[in-house]
Amino acid sequence: MSFNIAQTSRMYRLPPYVFAQVNALKMERRRAGEDIIDLGMGNPDLPTPKHIIDKLVEAVQKGHNHRYSASRGITKLREAIARWYDRRYGVDIDPETEAVVTIGAKEGLSHLVLALISPGHVVFSPNPTYPIHPYSAIIAGGDVRSIPIGTDRNFLEDLEHATKQTWPRPRLLIISYPHNPTTAVVEVDFFHRIVEFARENHLMVIHDLAYADLTFDGYKAPSFLQVPGAKDVGVEFFSLSKSYSMAGWRVGFCVGNQEMVAALTRIKSYLDYGVFQPIQIASIIALNEDQNCVNEIVSIYESRRDVLVEGLNRVGWQMEKPKGTMFVWARIPEQFRSMGSVEFAKYLIEEAKVAVSPGLGFGEYGDEYVRFALVENEMRTRQAIRGIRRAIQK
Repeated sequence: MSFNIAQTSRMYRLPPYVFAQVNALKMERRRAGEDIIDLGMGNPDLPTPKHIIDKLVEAVQKGHNHRYSASRGITKLREAIARWYDRRYGVDIDPETEAVVTIGAKEGLSHLVLALISPGHVVFSPNPTYPIHPYSAIIAGGDVRSIPIGTDRNFLEDLEHATKQTWPRPRLLIISYPHNPTTAVVEVDFFHRIVEFARENHLMVIHDLAYADLTFDGYKAPSFLQVPGAKDVGVEFFSLSKSYSMAGWRVGFCVGNQEMVAALTRIKSYLDYGVFQPIQIASIIALNEDQNCVNEIVSIYESRRDVLVEGLNRVGWQMEKPKGTMFVWARIPEQFRSMGSVEFAKYLIEEAKVAVSPGLGFGEYGDEYVRFALVENEMRTRQAIRGIRRAIQK
């Protein structure tokens, strides 16, 4: 019996997964015995710091931690989140009304949008960007208006222009800095203008701060909530996935505007019983204790960035070093640009034995780019560079 599920309104509006074509070719080549270096998916390869694992193991041994937990997160974790924000950004967070623990930032963001958006509501999202940002609105039945992002664009000017041309008026803006995939970074003045813009246009804001710590060359990423009045218009998400190399643990949080936090808390109460409690307890240790482990993780990513970018520049693929994220966003060399990002990514698998993410998977404005993830050690990265040299000089 066929139910034609693909024709339901939400499924119909989700496009085919662009990355699937590249992933299928990668797996085909691996099954054939080829050594494909995977710099595609941003899946952290570094182990979680030992003191966090030790706390998880200790908590797992206690039977009462195996019961259902609190959907919004246990009190001590929400208190740790508030202290973390105070230490880092001087931002006061009420752990009772302005913080909710999520099953990673992706789950929290998508469920918050589901709570905020109804069919017909307009959501502004950068393009290219992390796919869940625009598609959370599509899943919720909303309409997405893309705002181009890139070195040749002024995002704030484009945002104002789009607002003047959009009816009905936009309800929500989703942004993320340091930005995946473009690696764009901003200073706190940018967020001042975003808050002002949101006030003037009665717009809610979601800021995804997943790469808060993954910054290089002395740059420090600001928090959206550092701006006076930011909590009046929006919230911020953070994930422990990258800073603490806890990607598979699936834990993050949302902080900020009380009404938006309450909306997420309410919808989550119907959908889940929270993160496994030993993981929450270990997350308290991650946020509260010595942060040298974060510095060590960031140092490894910075070293990998240097090896990759300097190596690719030497072999003729010119690009700048990013100041943030665990990625390198590289414009396709001119002689291959007409191929588009999907075919070029396939070409790199065939000729260089290297997998990257095609820029088209992040939006149509990304089709002249590919994204490298810094998820291989320096030896493997150098091997990838040698393969790429053969491919682009062929």
